[in-house]
Amino acid sequence: MRDLPLPPGNRAEGGIDLKPPRSKSILIVDDAQTTVDILQRNLESKGYDIFTASNVVDGLKILESAPIDLVITDYKMPKISGLDLIRHIRSNFHETEVIMVTGYASVKGAVEAVKMGAEEYLPKPFTDDELFNAVERALNKQELRKIVQNEKPRGTTNTHGIVGKSKPVRKMLAEIEKASKSSATVLILGESGTGKELVARAIHYSSKRASAPFVPVNCGAIPEKLLESELFGHIKGAFTGANESRAGFFQTADGGTILLDEVNEMSPAMQVKLLRVLQDKQVCMVGARKTQKIDVRIIASSNKDLRGLVSKNLFREDLFFRLNVITITAPPLRERSEDIAVLITHFTKKFVEEIGKNAPVFSDEVLQTFLKYSWPGNVRELENLIQRLIVMTDEKNIQTADLPSFMRFSAMPGSVPFRPLAEEETAYIRRVLASVGGNKTRAAEILRIDRKTLREKLKPEQDEKL
Repeated sequence: MRDLPLPPGNRAEGGIDLKPPRSKSILIVDDAQTTVDILQRNLESKGYDIFTASNVVDGLKILESAPIDLVITDYKMPKISGLDLIRHIRSNFHETEVIMVTGYASVKGAVEAVKMGAEEYLPKPFTDDELFNAVERALNKQELRKIVQNEKPRGTTNTHGIVGKSKPVRKMLAEIEKASKSSATVLILGESGTGKELVARAIHYSSKRASAPFVPVNCGAIPEKLLESELFGHIKGAFTGANESRAGFFQTADGGTILLDEVNEMSPAMQVKLLRVLQDKQVCMVGARKTQKIDVRIIASSNKDLRGLVSKNLFREDLFFRLNVITITAPPLRERSEDIAVLITHFTKKFVEEIGKNAPVFSDEVLQTFLKYSWPGNVRELENLIQRLIVMTDEKNIQTADLPSFMRFSAMPGSVPFRPLAEEETAYIRRVLASVGGNKTRAAEILRIDRKTLREKLKPEQDEKL
C-alpha cells in the first residue's frame, strides 16, 4: 500500500487558485499478488493513489480508514467473495465506485456483479487500455453523480458536465431535464465532437435510473461480425472461440441506460435485430433459443442526418421512428461562440491541474482567432488544442504564432483578388509580425528567414502599399 504525494499548487494570473485537489484514490482487492502488482504499477503511472488488500476483510479496514473513490475487486476470493464486498460498499459507501475483475467470466457473474452495483465487469485477461478506460468511466460516473446531487465536482463549475451559458446550450439543458423525467427513447443528433455522449450521460444521471449502469457502445468501432455478440451476449459454443458464455451490453445495462453511439453505422441486419429489441423489450443471446426480458432505456446518437439516410434507403424508416421519440440536438461550437471563453477557462484549469503548471494567458489576438475559426471538430477540437498549447508552450503568454498554421490562415481577413505576389507576401509577413507583438526575431523564426531578409521585405515603399 502506498500513498502518492500531491503535486504542488498553482496560481494563475488574476489570483485564481489552481491548486489540484487530492488525487483519486483506488483500492485494489485481490488474493493474487501478481495481479495486484500489475494493477498498482499501471494505475500509479496515471497518477492515482493506490491502496491494496489481499482479502475482503483487509479491504474493508482500508475503506473505513481512508477516502476511497474506486474499488477494483476480484470475483472469487477465499471466505468472502468480491460480490459480498460490492454488496457492503453499496450499503455503506454510496460515493465509492466498483469495478470487478475475474478470470472466471460468466453471464451470471457479470449480471450479478452489475446488479450489485459494479460500474464495470472486466474478464481476465484485459489490456491496459481496457483497464484505464474502465477506471475513467467509473470515476466520470462519480463526478456526474455529484453534479446531479448539486455537489461541486473537482475543477468544474458546469451543469451536468456541460460547459456553456449560450442560448443553444441553455435550450439543450432544458431538453435534457425534460427527457430525464421519463424512460422514453432519445435520439441525440450532432456533429462529431459536440458532446453527444455527455448529453446522454446527463440524461441518465438526472433520471431515476442514475444508480444503475450507464453503458456506452460505439457501434462504428465494433466489427459487424462481433456487434451482435457484444450487444446481446452469447452462450458457450455459439461460435468458434466462444469458450464461455458472456453477457452482452444490454444485459449489463439492465435497469439502466445504454447509449448506441453512431447508430447510423449499424448494418441493415443489425438494424432489424435492434428494432425487435425496441418492440419486444427482450434480447436473444447468440446461440440461445430463449429470449431474456430486459429493462433498459435506449439512447441513440448519430453524427449523420438519419432522415436523409432513410430517404436514401441507408437506414430503416421503422427503426428511425422507434428511435426518434425525443430528439435533442447538440449544437456545433460555431453556433455557440460566446461559450468559447468559458470553455478555454475550463480546459485550461483542467490541464494545468494535470501537469502541475501555471496557467498561461491567452492574448486578445488568440481569442479573436478562436472566435473567427470555424471549429470543424467542435468542442473536442478546442479541448485538444488547449491541451497541446499548455503542454507544448513554455511561454507565459500564448500568442497567435503558437497556434497551428491552418488556424492562423483561416482566421486571416480575405485577400485582395489578383493582388501582386509581392504585395501578398508583404501582407502576410506583416500579419505574422503583428501576431508576435512586433518581435522581428520571432517573426523571422516563424517565417524561416533571417532578420535581414525580413527587413528587406518590409521596405518603406512596400509598407505604403499596405
